Amino acid sequence: MRFIHGEFHKSGRIGWLRAAVLGANDGTISVSSLVIGVAAAGTSHESILLTGVAGLVAGAMSMAAGEYVSVQSQADTEAADIEREKRELEMEPELELDELTSIYVGRGLDEPLARQVATKLMSNDALGAHARDELGITETLRARPIQAAISSAISFIAGAIIPILAAFLAPAALVAEISTVTALVTLIILGGTAAYAGGASIVKGSIRVAFWGALAMGLTAGVGKLFGAVV
Repeated sequence: MRFIHGEFHKSGRIGWLRAAVLGANDGTISVSSLVIGVAAAGTSHESILLTGVAGLVAGAMSMAAGEYVSVQSQADTEAADIEREKRELEMEPELELDELTSIYVGRGLDEPLARQVATKLMSNDALGAHARDELGITETLRARPIQAAISSAISFIAGAIIPILAAFLAPAALVAEISTVTALVTLIILGGTAAYAGGASIVKGSIRVAFWGALAMGLTAGVGKLFGAVV
């Protein structure tokens, strides 16, 4: 019976993990900062909630649009590179074989073996071999603009709902304090979860995310108090 050695690497999570953590962190920090800043200015409870909901909608749309434009640009570049590679394979197959061979030589194979591997791979799927080993484009890591936009928007909303619920349930006089504590606890959990999923230090991940969130909320609260006092 042949034993198949299976390995599990956490680097495969980098793509979706980055988008999910970025969106959730941004949603929590952005909306919490808005809520706390408006609350610190002495605004009514209803206006605080309206501000939070407006921040959620605007932020989710901004995240979706920004991620779509960014990833679509990457997808356009990948498509152009693949199309150019396709033309080169049709017009200069021998040069492309030499190019793929040199790549494998650079990775440690001797020249005869590198050419044998390149020839075999090109006979099976020449474009796929060059896309993967020359351009660094694989099916797993290919840019998917719509998926990225939707994921970013959903993760932003998931993070933003928490401070809005905290503000909704908190007594009017304690909105800023309760929103701050809730946001920090959420950020600590998000930072720790992301670090755990990525195989990094949970404590460092939690502290890093919580620090920047606390800084953003503190600055916004200061601005709210300043303008509230002026008004």
